[in-house]
Amino acid sequence: MECHYCDADADVAVEKGGVRVGVCEEHFREQMEELAESEFLEEIEDQLNVDRPD
Repeated sequence: MECHYCDADADVAVEKGGVRVGVCEEHFREQMEELAESEFLEEIEDQLNVDRPD
């Protein structure tokens, strides 16, 4: 699978409603930075299934 934003191989893929989208690490980080600057992640943090180091 290729990155949604460029021709690189996708490092991360998500699926919702039968639609699958992949992004490379660079674009994943860019999107996460944008989300971190918004309140989006704070609002859904409890809903995310993320393993975090202690």
